[in-house]
Amino acid sequence: MIVPCIDLMDGKVVQLVQGQKKALEGGTPQEMLARFAAFPEIQVIDLDAALGRGSNGAIVEFLAARAKARVGGGVRTVERAAALVAQGAWKVIVGTAAFGAAGVNAPFLEALARRIGRERVMVALDTREGKIVVKGWQESTALRAEDILRELEPHCAGLLCTYVDREGMLEGTDLDWFRRLRASTTLAITAAGGITTLDEARELQRMGVDAALGMAIYSGRLRLDELAALGG
Repeated sequence: MIVPCIDLMDGKVVQLVQGQKKALEGGTPQEMLARFAAFPEIQVIDLDAALGRGSNGAIVEFLAARAKARVGGGVRTVERAAALVAQGAWKVIVGTAAFGAAGVNAPFLEALARRIGRERVMVALDTREGKIVVKGWQESTALRAEDILRELEPHCAGLLCTYVDREGMLEGTDLDWFRRLRASTTLAITAAGGITTLDEARELQRMGVDAALGMAIYSGRLRLDELAALGG
């Protein structure tokens, strides 16, 4: 499945390079919903909330009420996740709060699954230089995605695995990394970070991995009609 991304910052739809430098702006949220109407799900990330410097809550609520949306960014409490579900979020993506100093934050994930249902929980495994990064990709941990997949399986229904090293750079992604992840867990996996060509999207599809696409769509490198023809 292809999952188009709507990333929000300062009240606008944006695309960043490696989570830091703004590269471009998209249309209004209403325009992006119309553009992505052919796809079964979208991904909505509140970048300001992820960075701890504000919120685009009204826009998130607008989008979640009108599309089957996976929503993330700054979801660090069970209450916040529950509020997103109440607003219409199909699934909730958690990153920073899913990890502690010693590894997986199992008590938080258990409480989250009890509150909103395990089937709605996605854990973000955002990885740079082989290590999971948190707090809007500003801090690195000692954890490797491959090492903790089995620990996460009881607590969530899917993983958002972002190869941050290539995020927004349109230089291609690391398909071998996604193959290793796919071989290591039965959880649903969504790949992100540097996916640039239809061949990459097709290869991920053959692996049984969804593709979350942002920069390649917004820059025009990939056409929405061709992506939709892959099956959503």
